[in-house]
Amino acid sequence: MGGEGDDKGKTASGGKRPSWMMPAVSHGYHVEEDRSFVAALSRGLELEPDKVVVQREEIQENELWFFGVFDARIGEGVSKYIQAHLFDKKVKESHMRKKTEDAIKRAHLNVRAKIREAEKVEDAWKVSSATAIVINGEKLVIANMGEYKAVLCRDGKAYQINREKQGGIRRRWSRKFIPGMNLQANKSYKCSELVVVSERVESDMEFLILASIGIWEVMKHQEAVNLIRHIEDPQEAADCLAKEAVTRMSRSNISCLIIRFD
Repeated sequence: MGGEGDDKGKTASGGKRPSWMMPAVSHGYHVEEDRSFVAALSRGLELEPDKVVVQREEIQENELWFFGVFDARIGEGVSKYIQAHLFDKKVKESHMRKKTEDAIKRAHLNVRAKIREAEKVEDAWKVSSATAIVINGEKLVIANMGEYKAVLCRDGKAYQINREKQGGIRRRWSRKFIPGMNLQANKSYKCSELVVVSERVESDMEFLILASIGIWEVMKHQEAVNLIRHIEDPQEAADCLAKEAVTRMSRSNISCLIIRFD
């Protein structure tokens, strides 16, 4: 299963910018829909296929792309919250990034709380997602929670967002991205902590990977980046990444979404 698309941005004043001036954003995704049954048998779990979301909206002449890879329990709830509390609102451009960050945070936390209340089981908090919103092709808000990860390629190097603290103060974006970090080497981040970061889309940003645990349990972040960096078509890159996870006999749901900045 796959999909792809492009977006065109706007000037800061809200008018349309000539296409030759705009940073192009393209995407592709792949979901191994038959993997949930295999994963359930191998891990003794009741799993459902992941949910992948790609949505384009215009708000006050600003163009937003919403991308997400979610486990089945949280995906629909987060998408509906974002729609109701961000996309359906008339937000001024000067407030857009802050409102986007707040909406992503509240969407995940509210849905997770509802799951905990509804299921009333010990592991109800164990929900996972990796999401991104691109604003006018120029600003990027990324979030990940649980075992699904967002990994950014900057000049060929892999960076995963996570929460780092120094002296009790949250660090800036560049320090929240830890080069080469992988799931196996960083067990402490296999909790359901929500991390949200934002920044402008810069020239050294090549692409962003949003992917489920089925990808990260069989390859390191840098391996994934190296595997697809030479593939210009993000749909082809997503297909390649998922196929490699299958070849490496991943036991979990396999879903990935590639967002390329050209």
